Amino acid sequence: MSRLPRLHIPGLPQLILQRGNNRSTIFVDEADFRAFRDMLRESARESAVPIHAYVLMPDHLHILTTPPEAGAVGAMMQRLGRRYVRYFNNRHARSGTLWDGRYRSTVIEPVAWLLPAYRYIEQNPVRAGIVGEAAHYPWSSCRHHLGLATDPLVTDHAGYWALGNTPFDRQAAYRALVEATPGSDELADLRHAAHRSWMLGEADLASEAGANRRIAPLPKGRPRKQPPD
Repeated sequence: MSRLPRLHIPGLPQLILQRGNNRSTIFVDEADFRAFRDMLRESARESAVPIHAYVLMPDHLHILTTPPEAGAVGAMMQRLGRRYVRYFNNRHARSGTLWDGRYRSTVIEPVAWLLPAYRYIEQNPVRAGIVGEAAHYPWSSCRHHLGLATDPLVTDHAGYWALGNTPFDRQAAYRALVEATPGSDELADLRHAAHRSWMLGEADLASEAGANRRIAPLPKGRPRKQPPD
Protein backbone atom coordinates (compact mmCIF):
# COMPACT_ATOMS: atom_id res chain seq x y z
CA MET A 1 0.00 0.00 0.00
CA SER A 2 1.37 3.40 -0.96
CA ARG A 3 2.38 5.83 1.77
CA LEU A 4 0.11 8.79 2.34
CA PRO A 5 1.59 12.23 1.72
CA ARG A 6 2.12 14.39 4.77
CA LEU A 7 -1.04 16.18 5.83
CA HIS A 8 -1.25 19.91 5.17
CA ILE A 9 -4.17 22.27 5.75
CA PRO A 10 -3.43 25.92 4.90
CA GLY A 11 -3.17 28.16 7.94
CA LEU A 12 -3.10 25.39 10.57
CA PRO A 13 -0.10 24.59 12.79
CA GLN A 14 1.99 21.45 12.41
CA LEU A 15 3.65 19.44 15.16
CA ILE A 16 6.93 17.86 13.97
CA LEU A 17 8.83 14.92 15.45
CA GLN A 18 12.29 13.74 14.36
CA ARG A 19 14.19 10.93 16.12
CA GLY A 20 17.72 9.63 15.96
CA ASN A 21 18.24 6.33 14.19
CA ASN A 22 17.33 3.52 16.61
CA ARG A 23 16.84 6.29 19.18
CA SER A 24 20.56 6.99 19.14
CA THR A 25 22.07 10.23 20.44
CA ILE A 26 21.85 13.15 18.03
CA PHE A 27 23.26 15.81 20.40
CA VAL A 28 26.43 14.74 22.22
CA ASP A 29 27.29 18.01 23.92
CA GLU A 30 26.53 21.72 24.11
CA ALA A 31 28.32 22.43 20.83
CA ASP A 32 25.95 20.08 19.00
CA PHE A 33 22.87 21.69 20.53
CA ARG A 34 24.10 25.16 19.59
CA ALA A 35 25.04 24.14 16.06
CA PHE A 36 21.67 22.54 15.44
CA ARG A 37 19.74 25.51 16.81
CA ASP A 38 21.71 27.84 14.54
CA MET A 39 21.06 25.59 11.55
CA LEU A 40 17.37 25.38 12.41
CA ARG A 41 17.14 29.17 12.48
CA GLU A 42 18.91 29.45 9.13
CA SER A 43 16.85 26.70 7.48
CA ALA A 44 13.58 28.13 8.82
CA ARG A 45 14.46 31.58 7.50
CA GLU A 46 15.34 30.23 4.06
CA SER A 47 12.05 28.31 3.89
CA ALA A 48 9.96 31.16 5.40
CA VAL A 49 8.78 28.81 8.16
CA PRO A 50 7.97 30.39 11.56
CA ILE A 51 9.03 28.39 14.64
CA HIS A 52 6.45 28.75 17.43
CA ALA A 53 7.96 26.29 19.91
CA TYR A 54 10.71 23.67 19.96
CA VAL A 55 12.70 21.32 22.14
CA LEU A 56 15.98 19.58 21.38
CA MET A 57 16.34 16.34 23.36
CA PRO A 58 19.42 14.09 23.34
CA ASP A 59 17.79 11.60 20.95
CA HIS A 60 14.88 13.46 19.33
CA LEU A 61 13.33 16.87 18.74
CA HIS A 62 9.94 18.53 18.42
CA ILE A 63 9.04 21.66 16.46
CA LEU A 64 5.73 23.54 16.23
CA THR A 65 5.20 25.71 13.16
CA THR A 66 2.57 27.10 10.80
CA PRO A 67 4.05 26.67 7.32
CA PRO A 68 3.09 29.20 4.63
CA GLU A 69 2.61 26.50 1.99
CA ALA A 70 2.47 22.74 1.62
CA GLY A 71 6.12 22.12 0.79
CA ALA A 72 7.70 24.59 3.20
CA VAL A 73 8.23 22.25 6.14
CA GLY A 74 9.68 19.56 3.88
CA ALA A 75 12.12 22.07 2.39
CA MET A 76 13.17 23.26 5.84
CA MET A 77 13.68 19.75 7.23
CA GLN A 78 15.62 18.65 4.16
CA ARG A 79 18.00 21.61 4.42
CA LEU A 80 18.33 21.17 8.17
CA GLY A 81 18.86 17.41 8.02
CA ARG A 82 21.58 17.55 5.39
CA ARG A 83 23.46 20.36 7.13
CA TYR A 84 23.37 18.78 10.53
CA VAL A 85 24.27 15.25 9.42
CA ARG A 86 27.28 16.62 7.55
CA TYR A 87 28.34 18.61 10.61
CA PHE A 88 27.68 15.77 13.07
CA ASN A 89 29.48 13.10 11.06
CA ASN A 90 32.51 15.32 10.50
CA ARG A 91 32.73 16.39 14.12
CA HIS A 92 32.27 12.93 15.60
CA ALA A 93 34.24 10.98 12.97
CA ARG A 94 31.33 8.84 11.88
CA SER A 95 29.44 8.06 8.68
CA GLY A 96 26.01 6.93 7.62
CA THR A 97 22.51 7.90 8.60
CA LEU A 98 21.64 9.85 11.73
CA TRP A 99 17.85 10.08 11.49
CA ASP A 100 15.22 7.42 12.06
CA GLY A 101 13.71 7.70 8.58
CA ARG A 102 11.51 10.61 7.59
CA TYR A 103 10.42 13.18 10.11
CA ARG A 104 6.82 12.85 11.28
CA SER A 105 4.31 15.67 11.37
CA THR A 106 0.65 16.26 12.08
CA VAL A 107 -1.78 19.15 11.74
CA ILE A 108 -3.36 20.47 14.95
CA GLU A 109 -6.52 22.51 15.40
CA PRO A 110 -5.29 25.71 17.08
CA VAL A 111 -8.22 26.73 19.27
CA ALA A 112 -8.13 23.60 21.41
CA TRP A 113 -4.62 22.26 20.83
CA LEU A 114 -2.10 25.03 20.16
CA LEU A 115 -1.19 25.85 23.76
CA PRO A 116 -1.31 22.20 24.88
CA ALA A 117 1.17 21.52 22.07
CA TYR A 118 3.43 24.32 23.39
CA ARG A 119 3.30 22.71 26.83
CA TYR A 120 3.76 19.18 25.48
CA ILE A 121 6.91 20.26 23.66
CA GLU A 122 8.45 22.33 26.43
CA GLN A 123 7.66 19.89 29.28
CA ASN A 124 9.48 17.10 27.45
CA PRO A 125 12.70 17.45 29.50
CA VAL A 126 10.64 17.32 32.72
CA ARG A 127 8.85 14.13 31.66
CA ALA A 128 12.24 12.64 30.75
CA GLY A 129 13.63 13.44 34.22
CA ILE A 130 16.40 15.70 32.87
CA VAL A 131 15.25 18.80 34.79
CA GLY A 132 12.76 19.51 37.54
CA GLU A 133 11.22 22.52 35.79
CA ALA A 134 10.81 23.23 32.09
CA ALA A 135 12.37 26.69 32.54
CA HIS A 136 15.66 25.07 33.60
CA TYR A 137 16.22 23.35 30.26
CA PRO A 138 18.33 25.53 27.94
CA TRP A 139 17.51 23.81 24.64
CA SER A 140 13.86 24.69 24.22
CA SER A 141 11.66 27.73 23.65
CA CYS A 142 10.33 27.68 27.21
CA ARG A 143 12.59 30.38 28.64
CA HIS A 144 11.59 32.67 25.79
CA HIS A 145 7.88 32.18 26.50
CA LEU A 146 8.42 32.85 30.21
CA GLY A 147 10.33 36.08 29.55
CA LEU A 148 13.60 34.70 30.94
CA ALA A 149 15.50 35.00 27.66
CA THR A 150 15.03 36.30 24.13
CA ASP A 151 15.21 33.58 21.50
CA PRO A 152 15.53 34.95 17.95
CA LEU A 153 14.45 31.57 16.60
CA VAL A 154 10.89 31.93 17.95
CA THR A 155 7.97 33.55 16.12
CA ASP A 156 4.89 33.05 18.24
CA HIS A 157 1.45 32.08 17.03
CA ALA A 158 -1.48 34.43 17.57
CA GLY A 159 -2.80 31.92 20.12
CA TYR A 160 0.13 32.69 22.41
CA TRP A 161 -0.32 36.45 21.98
CA ALA A 162 -3.97 36.06 22.99
CA LEU A 163 -2.85 35.06 26.48
CA GLY A 164 -2.53 38.74 27.47
CA ASN A 165 -2.25 42.32 26.31
CA THR A 166 1.30 42.85 27.59
CA PRO A 167 4.41 40.66 27.61
CA PHE A 168 4.11 40.37 31.41
CA ASP A 169 0.49 39.18 31.15
CA ARG A 170 1.35 36.63 28.47
CA GLN A 171 4.36 35.32 30.36
CA ALA A 172 2.44 34.99 33.62
CA ALA A 173 -0.43 33.18 31.91
CA TYR A 174 1.96 30.88 30.12
CA ARG A 175 3.88 30.13 33.32
CA ALA A 176 0.66 28.92 34.93
CA LEU A 177 0.00 26.74 31.89
CA VAL A 178 3.46 25.21 31.58
CA GLU A 179 3.73 24.52 35.30
CA ALA A 180 0.40 22.69 35.38
CA THR A 181 0.34 18.94 34.92
CA PRO A 182 -1.55 17.95 31.77
CA GLY A 183 -4.08 15.14 31.91
CA SER A 184 -3.14 11.68 30.71
CA ASP A 185 -5.65 11.93 27.88
CA GLU A 186 -4.03 15.14 26.61
CA LEU A 187 -0.58 13.55 26.57
CA ALA A 188 -1.89 10.40 24.91
CA ASP A 189 -3.66 12.38 22.20
CA LEU A 190 -0.60 14.51 21.44
CA ARG A 191 1.72 11.49 21.36
CA HIS A 192 -0.64 9.56 19.11
CA ALA A 193 -0.99 12.50 16.74
CA ALA A 194 2.76 13.08 16.59
CA HIS A 195 3.45 9.46 15.73
CA ARG A 196 0.48 8.68 13.47
CA SER A 197 0.27 11.93 11.50
CA TRP A 198 -3.52 12.27 11.68
CA MET A 199 -5.09 15.63 12.44
CA LEU A 200 -5.49 16.46 16.13
CA GLY A 201 -8.80 18.22 16.78
CA GLU A 202 -12.40 18.06 15.78
CA ALA A 203 -12.73 17.98 12.03
CA ASP A 204 -15.75 20.29 12.06
CA LEU A 205 -13.76 22.93 13.98
CA ALA A 206 -11.10 23.23 11.30
CA SER A 207 -11.49 23.98 7.65
CA GLU A 208 -10.79 20.94 5.52
CA ALA A 209 -10.73 23.10 2.42
CA GLY A 210 -7.30 22.69 0.92
CA ALA A 211 -6.38 19.54 2.86
CA ASN A 212 -4.18 17.45 0.60
CA ARG A 213 -5.47 14.10 1.92
CA ARG A 214 -7.92 12.64 4.40
CA ILE A 215 -7.42 13.85 7.97
CA ALA A 216 -8.29 10.65 9.87
CA PRO A 217 -7.91 6.91 9.30
CA LEU A 218 -10.68 5.02 7.59
CA PRO A 219 -13.01 3.00 9.84
CA LYS A 220 -11.86 -0.56 10.42
CA GLY A 221 -13.82 -3.46 9.02
CA ARG A 222 -16.46 -3.58 6.36
CA PRO A 223 -18.82 -0.64 6.04
CA ARG A 224 -22.21 -1.19 7.62
CA LYS A 225 -25.09 -1.90 5.35
CA GLN A 226 -27.66 0.85 5.30
CA PRO A 227 -31.30 -0.19 5.97
CA PRO A 228 -33.74 0.33 3.13
CA ASP A 229 -35.69 3.57 3.09
